Amino acid sequence: MEVHLSTPIEKLTRVGNVTANRLANLGIGNVKDLLLHYPVRYEDYSNILATNALAENQLGTIFGTIKSIETKKTPRKRMKITEANLADNYGEIKIIWFNQPYIAENLHENDTIAVAGKVERDFTGWLIKNPSYEKITDPKNAIHTSRLVPIYPLTSGLTQKQVRFLIGQSLQASNEMRDIIPAEIQQKANLAGKITAIQNIHLPSSESKYLEAVHRLKFEELFLIQLLTEQSRKNLKKEKAPQIPFNEQATINLTTSLPFTLTNDQKKAAWQIIQDMEKPVPMNRLMQGEVGSGKTIVAAIAALNAAESGFQTALMAPTEILALQHYETISKLFPNRAIALLTSKHARLSTVANHEIAAVASTLPRNDIKEAIARGKVDIIIGTHAIIQNDTLFSRLGLIIIDEQHRFGVKQRKTLKDKSKNDVPHLLSMTATPIPRSLALTLYGDLDITTIKEMPKNRKPIQTRLVEEKNRTKAYEFIKQKISQNRQVFVICPIIEESDILGVKSATKEFEKLNKHIFPNIKTGLLHGKLKPQEKDSRMQSFKSKDIKILVATAVVEVGVDVPNASIMMIEGSDRFGLSQLHQFRGRVGRGEHQSYCFLFTDSKSTQTNQRLQLFVSARDGFEIAELDLSLRGAGNMYGTEQSGHLENLKLATLADSNLISETKKYAQALLKLDSNLNNHPELKNEISKLTSTFHLE
Repeated sequence: MEVHLSTPIEKLTRVGNVTANRLANLGIGNVKDLLLHYPVRYEDYSNILATNALAENQLGTIFGTIKSIETKKTPRKRMKITEANLADNYGEIKIIWFNQPYIAENLHENDTIAVAGKVERDFTGWLIKNPSYEKITDPKNAIHTSRLVPIYPLTSGLTQKQVRFLIGQSLQASNEMRDIIPAEIQQKANLAGKITAIQNIHLPSSESKYLEAVHRLKFEELFLIQLLTEQSRKNLKKEKAPQIPFNEQATINLTTSLPFTLTNDQKKAAWQIIQDMEKPVPMNRLMQGEVGSGKTIVAAIAALNAAESGFQTALMAPTEILALQHYETISKLFPNRAIALLTSKHARLSTVANHEIAAVASTLPRNDIKEAIARGKVDIIIGTHAIIQNDTLFSRLGLIIIDEQHRFGVKQRKTLKDKSKNDVPHLLSMTATPIPRSLALTLYGDLDITTIKEMPKNRKPIQTRLVEEKNRTKAYEFIKQKISQNRQVFVICPIIEESDILGVKSATKEFEKLNKHIFPNIKTGLLHGKLKPQEKDSRMQSFKSKDIKILVATAVVEVGVDVPNASIMMIEGSDRFGLSQLHQFRGRVGRGEHQSYCFLFTDSKSTQTNQRLQLFVSARDGFEIAELDLSLRGAGNMYGTEQSGHLENLKLATLADSNLISETKKYAQALLKLDSNLNNHPELKNEISKLTSTFHLE
């Protein structure tokens, strides 16, 4: 049959409704989707083997004829074993498949086949276990053997042979792939053509062809992102923003009232932000800083300057706990200003003497608070997703602050931006998950980045230990000792409820164990995402007020929770978390004057896992950890693809491809200099237009 890029997947040979649904789970609906479903790795079976010249652990392919084949059932494990003897011109080798009885129905005596796998030896002689196979006599016709064999991402019910078979059918449509990279760039960058690259990514004839294909397709992915980023920066400069002048006296009054002195990094960060806000173009700045480095006060200085000029500030946080904490902190900083809190469960307004709202403003109904915001009677609005709802209107929105910005999708950030009636508000993003340089160049190429590395004075480094299970009792005794000195403890677990499948500790079970058996005379609390907001608030407040001494929690406390008296962080199942996430947890302690500790526990016996955790133990700061996490886990796992809107388009490229990132940025800038709207490159313009309609870059 004739196959085109638009051909629905169910039209291909051997694809019924069941297989079509399984492919749909992988995002594959047509032939084009299938061709863009790239292999994750390859098995090199290109070495043609002969039975008279075998070596242990050899990888390769043997061509031969089946002399015998049968399926047996083992008496002990009730496993079905299919065993065949394969003969070539030089001798025989035994082939074994485990629990694949259907193979004896597909293969028969005297069939000529190729088998590919790793050669082993036992007391009976040479053998290959669970090899790939296909009925061919010529290596040129091979898909599953005698070549670089692609290994694809799968879903339940699909096999590698099925996907390769379908790819084989679909490759005829690769001729319809359009080359969107301009010819002059292809030539300068020495790139393979798109059609050739697609063919060679799936069925490369050699390693060099595969490498050429990967380079070409990576280049395209990163080149498109760089074009989008450069256009976004250019378009942002065309927008008009409110010019918010620096109010020196108000800023001095605030900073001198603080019980601490700003660090040099905080002062520099505040000054960069203030200078941006004075300009008539929208600020688009990312403030990244170590956990506990004092980003909130810098953001508060920006909000104060906006308020002094009659502009409102919207501060959006990813969790109710963090939003509530920001509300409490900022209300204390600005006792004479109207500060609102809006979350799905909370609606509060600080009591303000100089505003025409109410004598006891915190008792106002939600709708009255929203009306006050719309009338411009509220200076700073703090909340979660609730502040981007359609019925939340602003009067003069001049500044948007997004805390832990990588946790929000670009559509949510855009919705908040669009709430400004006139000019585009200034945008300040904050994160305590430092951004590696390669990620900043790609994902945040259109942002100005401010970094706060300096920690407040008198902060002691947190002592971190990977604790062996045999030393658990010692850790508990240490915790008892610290609690007797009036310190407090976090205990983090990967999941809420017990799971036989995951086999990891749950918060509920750990709480029961600690509360009843380990620390029966110490007040212990439980905090997780399924609790009602009132319960979360109550337990968090009990912990802050030192009523609860040990708080067992899930990742709900990962960001923003500030309890200076907590000095021990105990993390169960630490191998289940990324290094950057572990660093966030560790940052919940060490915020006071006392020496703090972080204890990591894991049931994993993996050497690799323990090495990874030891890297975390010895890492100096969050910036080093971010680089480690990026190399070990990839950006998608670190930051999630949803926050950028375009990391999901990286199928092959990774953010470790720093040289290629720099190269594509150079080519993107040069092209836009010559053809700013891509009018001379319609294919490329169309592709960019499609991507832009899918997401929006700030």
